[in-house]
Amino acid sequence: MDFLTLFLIYLCFVLTVTALLCLCSGRKESFLTRSVDRASQVLSLVIPTQLQRVTHRTLHRLFHTRSCLFVVLHVALQAAVFGEYTWEVFVYCWELQFHILLLLLPYLLLAGNVGCFLLCSRANPGIVTKSNAASLVKVYAYDGVLFQRGLVCPTCTVEKPARSKHCSVCRTCVHRFDHHCVWVNNCIGASNAGVFLLYLLSLTATAGAVAAVTAAFLIQVLLLSNIMHGTYLDAQGQEHAVEIPFLIQHLFLTFPRIVFMLGFVILLTLVLGGYCCFSLYLALTNQTTNEWCKSRRLRGSHLPQQPHDRPLIYKNIYSKGIWRNLREIFNPPTVLERKKK
Repeated sequence: MDFLTLFLIYLCFVLTVTALLCLCSGRKESFLTRSVDRASQVLSLVIPTQLQRVTHRTLHRLFHTRSCLFVVLHVALQAAVFGEYTWEVFVYCWELQFHILLLLLPYLLLAGNVGCFLLCSRANPGIVTKSNAASLVKVYAYDGVLFQRGLVCPTCTVEKPARSKHCSVCRTCVHRFDHHCVWVNNCIGASNAGVFLLYLLSLTATAGAVAAVTAAFLIQVLLLSNIMHGTYLDAQGQEHAVEIPFLIQHLFLTFPRIVFMLGFVILLTLVLGGYCCFSLYLALTNQTTNEWCKSRRLRGSHLPQQPHDRPLIYKNIYSKGIWRNLREIFNPPTVLERKKK
């Protein structure tokens, strides 16, 4: 039980770190930033001022400044996982005569994911400039709630088109702004939203494929060793039937690096799978992350010209049906297309 407790602590730690990094991926008021701010306020009498300044500077550097730090971390994690997969799992599975297509599937998915990553990170997300602002204003209608006509970005000094937002990290206005993703070091907007969705799906599929092959290998090892149907002796010499904690401990002592990698990719698959479901929901309803968050904050609020006894009700005017919404993600509308409609 001691080993199982330590293993569960490891799994919880990996899940917590992964979830926090996903929650803090470029959001100005992220969960981690708010938590640290509140904690620093409560512990301001205990924590030295210099340490507080270092913490704020570190968070600002990580989440409010455009840098390649998370890209390097992204590549390092993939290299570590596929290094372990190639060095041990692939070799062992090859000796156990696993099908070659099953073993190569993670590499094929990785190639597709790298391609989507490069396209998403290097693409122009839809930067609003003085030369294209007038035409982009005509693409989407203003809903009068989240997006008001005639607003000018004080930083870029251009009229803000509907569904656009100024990114404080990139210091530009982005058309159909979704969010700034630190993992690709770029904003997600009208021009690369479709590629970003493919990037998420391929990354989830890659992690899932690695987890599936690795789990199949470990199960095959247990079946070949016949340990699942046997018994073992404890420290007092008493005989016990084999249970799940004992199987995990046996696998960990035999293949420690593989077991740690499997725990990481399983948790990563679950986190990425949840985020993929959320991104698909936004795509099918023609919403952005920015609009979804704003609409939640607007619940129960009032516009200045609205009576206080009438709560503000937001309605998504950009949804055109599931298939047309999905097509718009990969083929964003232009001014000419809107005039034809």
